[in-house]
Amino acid sequence: MRHDGLNRELLSRYAPRPGRKPLLPSLGDRQQLALLCRVLSREGYNDHIAGHITLRLDDGNYLANPWELTWSELTASDILRLDAQGQVIEGDWNITPAIRLHMDVHEKRHDVRVVIHNHPEWSSVWSATGKVPPVYDQTSALVDTDPVVYDEYRGTVEQRELGNAVASALGQSKWALLANHGALVVGESIRQAHLRAITLEWRCRLAWRVQALGGGTPLSDAVIQATGARTDLNGFPFLWEAMCREEIRRDPRVLD
Repeated sequence: MRHDGLNRELLSRYAPRPGRKPLLPSLGDRQQLALLCRVLSREGYNDHIAGHITLRLDDGNYLANPWELTWSELTASDILRLDAQGQVIEGDWNITPAIRLHMDVHEKRHDVRVVIHNHPEWSSVWSATGKVPPVYDQTSALVDTDPVVYDEYRGTVEQRELGNAVASALGQSKWALLANHGALVVGESIRQAHLRAITLEWRCRLAWRVQALGGGTPLSDAVIQATGARTDLNGFPFLWEAMCREEIRRDPRVLD
């Protein structure tokens, strides 16, 4: 798979056997992006038609989900192709005016291929408080850093000034909680961006539940860094494929 982001050398040490069959069929970029939208929708990134994902291509153009469709219904043929200014150059649908945020992030972060913005159920709770959720379990530690908190909501981000402000606040971080405006997650590959997005939502959900019961003991920084540095770098092998297979079983038309 292109853009799979796997550390093959590390993987060969822990999983040397090739397996009986491929974990996924060969997938194109549009199919991978459609699957990412579907998978994340089931993970809580499902605020109706809000939210957008971009994938930077090798030719300097981008793929993105259309404005009109929910992440849970779109298929590969619905995915749009954009130029470097965020204008649609291929596809039947429209792109959200808020795509400006993505273009600003891509412009500042040449290491980033994937940008995800949505208003996830549990990440939005913590973004509304302006607080960083503690790490209470191993799954919450699959990424080794805290999200940046951008603590000023100034409206939607279709204006260049506002998109730039959010992109600047993200800096070199892997993810951010945007005050009163959900989450922003970036990655070097679809696999890595998927892991970061689901880890953030899991971490936010579990932290809320633990604190609702009176609190618990967070993991130490050393444990978080030791756990997350390895998994985040390698995108948690086999997880992305497993979630894709599950989605394809539910609705094979996602690949159309």
